[in-house]
Amino acid sequence: MKTVQQMLRDKSPVLSVPPTATVYEALVLMANHDVGALVVLEHGRLIGMFSERDYARKVILLGKASKEIAVSEIMTPHAFTVAPDDSVEACMAIMTERRVRHLPVVEGERVVGVLSIGDVVKALLREQQFVISQLEGYISA
Repeated sequence: MKTVQQMLRDKSPVLSVPPTATVYEALVLMANHDVGALVVLEHGRLIGMFSERDYARKVILLGKASKEIAVSEIMTPHAFTVAPDDSVEACMAIMTERRVRHLPVVEGERVVGVLSIGDVVKALLREQQFVISQLEGYISA
């Protein structure tokens, strides 16, 4: 069973914004790095998540201007997190139950990574493919 720590080995460094950043600045950072969410850090501490979903539902649909509104006004506070030693299955359970697409990985008070639903699905598929190949080998032996 793969752990969060193992999944993080292939990931880029954590991208974050302060709560005072404008939504526009956050969107530019997300576009430049082709990601769908950012962690919001204040003094190095996780205080929330900002995602494309937050933008679509809390800025555009409410008729607000992204260059004038701070990330703190529309971010999702109280992000659900996982630890480096948690399993892929635990991540999927949280994402499914809580209906979130991104999970910050926290070790102590420090954010050490972010996993997307795509990362988790890819890891689960690899695990299933491995098990299938092992079973096929066992059956044909």
